[in-house]
Amino acid sequence: MRASYYQELWQLVKESPTETAVESLAQRIAASFVDRYYYSDEYNREYVHLLCEMATHFSEPALNLAAARALFGIVIERLCDDFEELQTETYNRLICQVVNFLCKHAQGQEIESELYGFHLRTEKLLYKRIESIRLSPDRQIPAIVKPKKILVLSRVTIGADVAITSVICQRLAKHYPNARIIVFGDAKLQQVFGSESGIEIHQLNYTRRGSLLERFQIWLELLNEVRAEIDGLSPAEFLLLDPDSRLTQLGVLPLVPLQNYRFFNSRGNKDYSAKASVSELTNQWLDNILGGHEFCYPAVWPQKDCLEKAQQLRTVLDPDRQSKLVTLNFGVGGNSRKRVEGDFEMELVLALLKESDTKVIVDRGIGEEELQRSGRILELAQLQGITTQALKFDELDSASAASQLLGIECSVGEIAALIACSDEFIGYDSACQHIAAAEEVKTYTVFAGTNNVRFIRRWHACGENTSEIIYVDSISKDSQVDNADIIARLVDLRQP
Repeated sequence: MRASYYQELWQLVKESPTETAVESLAQRIAASFVDRYYYSDEYNREYVHLLCEMATHFSEPALNLAAARALFGIVIERLCDDFEELQTETYNRLICQVVNFLCKHAQGQEIESELYGFHLRTEKLLYKRIESIRLSPDRQIPAIVKPKKILVLSRVTIGADVAITSVICQRLAKHYPNARIIVFGDAKLQQVFGSESGIEIHQLNYTRRGSLLERFQIWLELLNEVRAEIDGLSPAEFLLLDPDSRLTQLGVLPLVPLQNYRFFNSRGNKDYSAKASVSELTNQWLDNILGGHEFCYPAVWPQKDCLEKAQQLRTVLDPDRQSKLVTLNFGVGGNSRKRVEGDFEMELVLALLKESDTKVIVDRGIGEEELQRSGRILELAQLQGITTQALKFDELDSASAASQLLGIECSVGEIAALIACSDEFIGYDSACQHIAAAEEVKTYTVFAGTNNVRFIRRWHACGENTSEIIYVDSISKDSQVDNADIIARLVDLRQP
């Protein structure tokens, strides 16, 4: 009944569309899908179809984007974040329906044609393929395979690529020392997987906030690039590893024959430990497909020139190596739920600066909002009599030895270098916690925005040095966030 009601509302919106009207309706439909699914495991195909229609109907991109945001942000990301087998199956069903919709769209004919080439002519066959992969045990790579090239798909976000992809690449390099390891991902990966890593980055940009069509058409570009890389190679001379990548919509879209493909079911494999981090799960998966038992921690390889500048800064701030240098990053990757609101960040900085022989670096962040937030911290600290400086990374040679608090504008590779030269890192659940742990820097993560224990355990940082979390219940209505309590617990964890 509700589907027909929403269809009527959609007809009205189409007659006089505005971004607000489309977004409001799409959010209600997406939330209703989740409501029914959570309540009774109902899968409402009509809701999914309507969201797909809304995300592809208009000639004006902003209107389509409003519906695409609702489909991905409210439905798809929730199905992915739970790390439960039931949600994984539902995700696969939903993505197969979306693909089927796009194949019938005027701009999706190439998607349909390529799927036909893989003998995936129907939604049912596409679903059967991914479910077969999901439910099958991890397949060991036969000894006859001697790859010249190993293609690895990026997880799209830097944090996940550090926690998962870097582990895969290290293990592959040890197991197949003569193979070229090529990662398909964003150009930013080169800032943390530098030349010393031995990893080749093949640039391919997945638009996380793109339209519905854009998010799926990237598969066509990837397919062409993969074909170019393996051209002339026999089936025994290449492998493609998919660590649950958005580039294939978490394994739903095919790239190579199954004999050359291995998929890491990071979300819903009942054989994996419920307590392990994704880095630990990655190692377990690699044990299964490579044979034997080994363990690699996540790793990063910042660019040499960035490391040299960061080391020079450390020397200026702490020439006698008597001070403790703490680097903070308050970025949340666009997910404001991960942030502790109010004055927490300012209070944390002031608490750290009260400690003797302690200096603090704050990553200024990216975008106007983060720059304003970090700028406010610097202003208030200065009013408290703290010697502060605001610099860009390229201006580090003008840093003063007297500075107690530095706000530095930097890229992901530059913050990686700054963290590497620090004694401690503190931040929210973001890429920097994984970078810090990979660099064997003591890491303290403030985990807010979720009550999902499995999610926290999966995404806690993994490294050889101390890596702790401070959980903040910012969701429960009866929970009062106490900044002093959070900071006190953090201070307790940092005691030797």
